[in-house]
Amino acid sequence: MHPIARGQIRSIKATSHAPRFGGRRFVQVLTQVFLLSCLAQTGASQCIGIASAPQTAADCTARATPTDTVVPLDATHTYSLAELIDLAERNNPRTLIAWERARQRADELGIARSSYFPVLAGQAAFADQRTITPFPKPLAPRGYTMVEIPAVIPEVMLEYVIFDFGKRAARVDAATAEKLAAGANFVQANQDVAFHVASAFYQLLTQQERLAAAEATLKTAQTTTDAAEDQLRNGRSTLPDALNARAETSQAVFDRESADGDEKIARVALTEAVGVEPSPNITVDAANSAPVPSELAASIDELIARAMASRPDLAAQAAEVRAADDAIRSARAEYRPQIVLQGAAAQTSIWPTVDYGQLGNASQATWSAALGVEWRIFDGGARKNEVAEAESKKREAQDDLRENRDRATREVWTAYIAFRAALRKEQAAVDLLDAANASYSASLDAYKYGVKNLIDVVTAERQLAQARFSSVSARSQLFLEAVDLEFVTGNLLRTGPPATTTSSSATPATPGPAPSTSTPPSSIPPQDGQQR
Repeated sequence: MHPIARGQIRSIKATSHAPRFGGRRFVQVLTQVFLLSCLAQTGASQCIGIASAPQTAADCTARATPTDTVVPLDATHTYSLAELIDLAERNNPRTLIAWERARQRADELGIARSSYFPVLAGQAAFADQRTITPFPKPLAPRGYTMVEIPAVIPEVMLEYVIFDFGKRAARVDAATAEKLAAGANFVQANQDVAFHVASAFYQLLTQQERLAAAEATLKTAQTTTDAAEDQLRNGRSTLPDALNARAETSQAVFDRESADGDEKIARVALTEAVGVEPSPNITVDAANSAPVPSELAASIDELIARAMASRPDLAAQAAEVRAADDAIRSARAEYRPQIVLQGAAAQTSIWPTVDYGQLGNASQATWSAALGVEWRIFDGGARKNEVAEAESKKREAQDDLRENRDRATREVWTAYIAFRAALRKEQAAVDLLDAANASYSASLDAYKYGVKNLIDVVTAERQLAQARFSSVSARSQLFLEAVDLEFVTGNLLRTGPPATTTSSSATPATPGPAPSTSTPPSSIPPQDGQQR
């Protein structure tokens, strides 16, 4: 097993006794870490604000109770990404399911710990008994005596396992590990929901920028059409050229309507991710001036090591391995005896009557006490099979941990490569847009002076439109890949060092919404309705 995995498993026991901490530690950087700083404060109702570690998450879910009401969206409010994630954590059934499972594991731990305490039970018996006893006739006229005994017996019974060779300790340790696993799964569920919402949020921003780009392309096409019409009126162009320019304008109108439909569909997808009734009636903070990630803040080896140490799904699996190991200890303890103390105390009251002779009434304290040793000598192989099953489950948990570690490593590598590719694509897209802008402007001016024909202008116009869409897609993809990098390293919703830095500051940053702004990207002219 990998040394990091062994370290995770060894730390489960120590983690279960770690002191709880309160309060919130906010990220102390500016806009560049807006996402992490806001997300660290969100989800207080879901314990995520103070419970980003498995132990604190397990403790918080054990104490609190989630609300069962869906928080609706306010159509008049402009939502930031942090607010949407907070709503999703309260509304999404996945987080509620993980919450309840964590509470169940906490209750199971309480059940396991209760075995260290004695069992005290009380009962009261109200009885009436009639018996017939044969008796010689000279002494009993009928040859028997009939006795009836009404009785009232209130009793208190005590049973206490004094020593069981570690069986209870193994069960408590297993339940503790299961509780930590449930806490880690709760953190993972919140991260999954946050990542889903963040992806839908950035997809919506992408569609909004694509809509703005389509509107800018429509204006460009109209400019080309106006130039063609002017050349036609001056006799320096032909009707087919004008018709061709009009066709390009119609195509731009079509693209604009398509982008508008895609933008509304993205709104519906975002509301669904939040966990409210799917609808396009949502307003988000476009935040187009957020600084763009510029480079990685850690090497691939550091990112993989961070994922191995921080990912909640790996922590949960390590806890499952520890729980399986404790289950083996518990199963093996069944081979050993246990020492049990038993006792009972009662007040016995009887009023017997007999058909021949006379019996006396009694109301006396009665008691019993025993110190016994219980030891199963033979059980048909039940204990042997229980041990074999527990050992098999441990091997299964270890294989799952290894598979999850390999998957986590692959995901980090994939996110690392994808981010570097997205960074290069974004830089290339900026250069492409600058070149396309210059090409179109030069082609249009040359066409007006009669140096170039309309085909050259339309070609440059199409290249400019494609460059605009490429710029929008590349910028959005860069943000998405940066968020994915935080997610696969287990740092989403946490305040650890982010994996990327921005071009505007050397401070590491996780892409997220900047303060509210309606300024669109510099590559796209401002358009009405850009911020929606």
